[in-house]
This record gives sequence, structure tokens and C-alpha cells, in this order.
Amino acid sequence: MTLARFRSSNVLVACLFAGCALRAPEALSQERPAIAGREAWITDFAKHTVPLDEIASGGPSKDGIPSIDRPSFVSVREADDWLEDREPVAVVRLNGAIRAYPLSILIWHEIVNDWIAGDPVTVTYCPLCNTTLAFDRRFAGQILDFGATGRLRHSDLVMYDRQSETWWQQATGEGIVGEHAGARLTPLPAVVMSWRSVKTQMEHAQVLSRETGFPDNFTQRYGRNPYQGYDRRKAPWRQFFRHDGVDARLPAMERVVALERNGQYLAVPFSVLRNKRVAHVRVDDLDVVVFWASGTASAVDHSNIAEGRDVGSSQSFSRVVNGRTLTFEPDGNGRFRDRETGSTWHLSGRAVEGELEGTQLTEVVHGNHFWFAWGVFRPETKVWSGE
Repeated sequence: MTLARFRSSNVLVACLFAGCALRAPEALSQERPAIAGREAWITDFAKHTVPLDEIASGGPSKDGIPSIDRPSFVSVREADDWLEDREPVAVVRLNGAIRAYPLSILIWHEIVNDWIAGDPVTVTYCPLCNTTLAFDRRFAGQILDFGATGRLRHSDLVMYDRQSETWWQQATGEGIVGEHAGARLTPLPAVVMSWRSVKTQMEHAQVLSRETGFPDNFTQRYGRNPYQGYDRRKAPWRQFFRHDGVDARLPAMERVVALERNGQYLAVPFSVLRNKRVAHVRVDDLDVVVFWASGTASAVDHSNIAEGRDVGSSQSFSRVVNGRTLTFEPDGNGRFRDRETGSTWHLSGRAVEGELEGTQLTEVVHGNHFWFAWGVFRPETKVWSGE
């Protein structure tokens, strides 16, 4: 990779604050001769499932925000030398393995193409929508590798796969432009936790290393937030949110636990969870418990991510254990207790005391989206009121 490619990632930050001109992707076919040396696409722009004028340039060109394609990992003990307790970390558990991806790194790359316990996975993060999501990279008999198009739709990252150059909506995992438009990637559970929770509850996790293979002048940005004060806004930046408005049922920048099952959608607001700590909800035919705990910094608040305000973190699990549906309550110490057995559970969903000690609750795929992002893509969503 050239230094020019790394410099291009700075363009995003400049555009966010300067309001750079936007370019719709339908113009690409007309502009291709002028940009072929910088950003050639093989994407079939005639095939799309969304209006192309909803897609805006975020500033960088194709791969201007560089994905991590050869990630390396360090132990929890090694990572503790440079991660602060309140830093937000994305966690993916698969086939008995645990991988942790600090948002202080992901905020500069947005995509990590990885293998976890033999399975190909992509871990993604869109700062503007607060969407941290993982997907299986196996699709239609291929293993896909993902990169950033440099475009946004309703402020959300538009990815592309390097095999067909289909464009994919990160928030939903849906193909929106190109060969696989209309298809959908398989989501995998991914959660955001504080570093303190990871190191105390998942001591055998492997942590994404700061040695990502990029030059020092790029990796020195890790830990910095280029979107200072973003989640204190009343609304997303208008130049990237090409929609008539935000669903008024919740504040635009409210964090929600976004749940989906069999075409049913539910949003559990953090503002309600902060008071209740536990939510018992039903999504289609699935009984879900949502845990919430304080102690996790926002990645898009303070210029230094570790100093971001405490927004907390959530985890979602099936309530059914060994055929029995459990009922949970907070225990007052940042942990949880089920009424049926009196067992004590960590935020990670593992029982640490009582009859069920050692049992792990089954994760349910969810996101911690800003409300505007979930509401625009899933307008039929029901909002949990706490009742």
C-alpha cells in the first residue's frame, strides 16, 4: 500500500467537518474514464435494490479507509499494557475461541477480515451509526474479503466484497448494488464490552494487536477519536443522512439494543436499561434477556477514546437453559442472578456461582445502533418501553 492511500483516510475527517461535495454512485459509469487510475469498479451499477441517490460519498475513495486483512493477536496480559479499563472492545465468540477487537483500532479501519477457530469472519464497525457487527464470510460457495467503498447510505458504512465488488449495507448485511444485490450475509454474535469486563471475564481471549502492518504515522492514531462529540449531537450529519427524517419515538442518537428474528424487530433503549439493568423481551418466538452494565466509554465522544463518557454496554441471550426459562434480576454488584436457581451471572452470560456455575447462556445476535440508524433501516421496529 502507498502512503497516499493512508493519507486518504484523513479526507473523511476533513469532509465530515467541512461538508464536502457528495457524489452519487450512478455517476460512476460516466466518470469512470476520469477516475480509472484511482478508483476503478467492476460493480454492475445497473443492478441495485435501493435508490442510488441515497448513497453518498464519505470522502475517501475505494479502500481509502483500509481494512485489516492479516490481523495479528496478543494475549490479554499483553494488551492490558495499552488498553484502559473503560475502553470499548468488540468481542466475537465462535467455536470456543474468543477474539477481542478494540474500537480504538477499528475506528480507523472499520473492517477486519479474520479467521476464528477455522471459520472466516469479518468484524465491522461504523462509527457514524455505532454499529459493531460480525458476519460469516462464506457466501455462495466462496469466501469473501471485504473492504470499504468510501460511501455511506443513511450515514452507514457501505462495504464491498473483493470477489464480485457487490456493495453491502453494513447495518443489515444486505447486498444493495451489484451481482449479489438482494442477498444477505449471515450475521454472527458480536458485542461491545469494556476492556475491564473482557480481561476479568474472558482471560483467555486473543486481542487484536496494534501491530496491524500499517506505517507508524498511521498506527499512531490508534486510541484517538476523529469524531469528537459526535454522539452528543441531536441528529446525524445531514450530508450523510439522505432521508426525510428520524423516527421520533426516540432521540436520534439514543443507543438501542437492536434485535431481529424472522422478520420481527425490537429496539430496547439504553435509557430504559440504565435504570432497569435487565430486560425480558420476546422477539417472534424467542425469549430473550438483555443485560446492561455501566463502565464502557463511548468511542465517539472524547478525542481520546479511553476518556469518553460512560454509556454502558449490553449483552443479549436466550433465557432458556436446559429446557427451563430463567428470570433474571440485577444483583447490585454489576452482575445478575436468576430467580429459579439463585445462580450468579456475569455480563458475559457465564454463571460464576450457584447451581448453574460454569453454564454459558446462548448469545443472541444484536447491535447497539444509534436509534436513527436502526429506525431508518427497520422502520417497522417495535420499541420496548420497560413494561
